[in-house]
Amino acid sequence: MIRAERLAFRYPDGTPALDGVTLTIAAGEFVALIGQNGAGKTTLAKCLAGLLRPTHGRVVVGGIDTAAKGVMKALVRRIGYVFQNPDHQLFNTRVYDEISYGPKNLGVPERERDAVVREVAAVAGVRPELFSEHPFFLSKGLRQRVAIASTLAIRPQVIVVDEPTTGQDYRQSIDVMEFLTRLWRQQGHTIIIVTHEMPIVAAYAQRVIALCRGRVLADGPTREVFAQPDLLAQTFVKPPQVTRLARAWAGAGVRADALTVDELVDEVVRVAGGERAVAVPRAGRQEPPAGPGAQADA
Repeated sequence: MIRAERLAFRYPDGTPALDGVTLTIAAGEFVALIGQNGAGKTTLAKCLAGLLRPTHGRVVVGGIDTAAKGVMKALVRRIGYVFQNPDHQLFNTRVYDEISYGPKNLGVPERERDAVVREVAAVAGVRPELFSEHPFFLSKGLRQRVAIASTLAIRPQVIVVDEPTTGQDYRQSIDVMEFLTRLWRQQGHTIIIVTHEMPIVAAYAQRVIALCRGRVLADGPTREVFAQPDLLAQTFVKPPQVTRLARAWAGAGVRADALTVDELVDEVVRVAGGERAVAVPRAGRQEPPAGPGAQADA
């Protein structure tokens, strides 16, 4: 779905942000970009989405070279970007107009456009009674949902969300991530998130790309990347506390790469030879369905 080849980017003031990044992202992956401030996460995400053109190298999304002329109309149907601050992309005076803006500019007929707006609003959790409201009168969480709905309305195959949990409380953060997970598992979207929240990465991301000074430091399954704390320390990233605790208990026979509290509890119970006193619903991380495109059929 996405291929970056020797990608480099330098800002107009001369600041280098990316240096020779080469990677591929397959259709149906759920990927987290992590790293310290200034590591190049957002710059990489914007280059992948075609919002920034590489200084050197190239990015190809769904067969489209993002630097080619006249490709934006086709590119927006491949990949959509949700900014860290939704206020940076909301500009209409009604929620309905905000969500319908993309399809309208792509020439979607009015009746079909209305059906699209109502469908994606329902998917994003934006209630119809909010359609006449000004987006800026809504809570941060709802403004983000409107921004996501406006992106979904264009029907992109890939959705990039920069810091999906910033400004949200714990419950709102879980709601946003569960929503993105439904898009991944049920709608078949490729999801890319940029985040500093390692517990969120551990609970939801299938794959992690760790950046340091504009280069890829580590790239692999979340469990494998978080099992390398010394490597991650180079970009000032610490695995989740539960993973560090599991490593500390590894000498007692506990599996050292637990990613969630549920996993660690199961390990402790297993080692102790007991049973859980209370069964709790599992949320967040699940193994993806097998086979290409299987997320859409899950």
